[in-house]
Amino acid sequence: MPYFDAASSAPLHPVARQALQASLDEGWADPARLYREGRRAALLLDAARETAAEAVGCRPDELVFTSSGTRAVHSGIAGVLSGRRRVGSHLVLSAVEHSSVFHSAAALEAAGGSFTEVPVDRTGAVDPSAYGRALRPDTALACLQSANHEVGTEQPVVETAGICAEAGVPLLVDAAQSLGWGPVTGRWSLLTASAHKWGGPAGVGLLAVRKGVRFAPQGPVDERESGRAAGFENIPAIVAAAASLRAVRAEAEAEAERLRALVNRIRTAVPELVPDVEVVGDPVRRLPHLVTFSCLYVDGETVLHELDRAGFSVSSGSSCTSSTLTPSHVLKAMGVLTEGNIRVSLPARTTEEEVGRFLDVLPGVVAEVRERLGAPAAPAPSAEPRASLVVDALGRRCPIPVIELAKVIGEVPVGGTVTVLSDDEAARLDIPAWCTMREQEYVGEEPADRGSAYVVRRLL
Repeated sequence: MPYFDAASSAPLHPVARQALQASLDEGWADPARLYREGRRAALLLDAARETAAEAVGCRPDELVFTSSGTRAVHSGIAGVLSGRRRVGSHLVLSAVEHSSVFHSAAALEAAGGSFTEVPVDRTGAVDPSAYGRALRPDTALACLQSANHEVGTEQPVVETAGICAEAGVPLLVDAAQSLGWGPVTGRWSLLTASAHKWGGPAGVGLLAVRKGVRFAPQGPVDERESGRAAGFENIPAIVAAAASLRAVRAEAEAEAERLRALVNRIRTAVPELVPDVEVVGDPVRRLPHLVTFSCLYVDGETVLHELDRAGFSVSSGSSCTSSTLTPSHVLKAMGVLTEGNIRVSLPARTTEEEVGRFLDVLPGVVAEVRERLGAPAAPAPSAEPRASLVVDALGRRCPIPVIELAKVIGEVPVGGTVTVLSDDEAARLDIPAWCTMREQEYVGEEPADRGSAYVVRRLL
């Protein structure tokens, strides 16, 4: 069964498995103890730290191991905000950061601080100059991912880090998705990553803090990991994480070239095989193994289930895959379709045959789901067009409001309007996105007795 969700968690690399098994026999003791077993464990931990630091591009004494990438982000943000509290309590972040960054921002705001979101363009990239304009005299920290988790767009870290450095503001880079492919260059101040993203074991994160960055660890601390990650180190997992990082880096150039070709095949073939599809994310500045596309008139969860039944494991940024039933903040910030969103992220050693089978199966799956939901193949023209129509989609979740809009747009003349009544938050995003994809005019949103009224003018 092809597994195409490496961006969530990559399969365990063979080197990680070998290192884990070997270090279970050698790295079980307390590395803080001076007896023989402790010294042996300490040597393993030191060697892993040196290996990881070399991959990150920092000094070994600047890097600590945490219990996860999320913990690394939380600890990094909290430590700098505390260390620079005399500067202020303002945080700058992009609108497409990982949820762990937003959770830290929400905690800061609840404690009386503030944060500014820097918008992104339709590819999901920030403008470094806009990032610079968001910096204030009281900005204690800025955060920018190296590459987006959902759409793969690479961010201008080098340019942004330079702007932050000139302003005297440290920049934290979330490199979880990109570190396995290569180091993050530029004048960043902190960097975080997660081992299971590159094929290491889960439960190991990295936090690098450059010398000179004011940092005050928060919460109870102990003597472990320079006081920045309390608790007994999981040395076998850490050794496996470092060994696998070195291994995937050695393979990265060749594997990136091979997977980029497979992803390019998907990016080209999907719009040709499936009608009404938008491939999202930057077509050039992107991770080599990841592609995301949105299909009109389907919900992502149903497509995921059907692909799973057909033997393919993929993921989605659709609201339907979240227990909160709210649209993906990344897709929302980009202004692209939030429903029917499919993310394909290929692990190492994915074959052409597996990708070919996926492309064979996908069109039928999408067509079946669209038929089940009653999606129109094309707008149906009306013999007696009316100047305006109102579609009542209250109480119905997307993509139903968009489907109902598509069904009746042909019943109004060119220049006529369709007003969609909806109380689903996703409609606020998906109706304008549908207009962009179908070259119709989105007039705007108006208040209604229940929900909102979304007005669309027919242009074609």
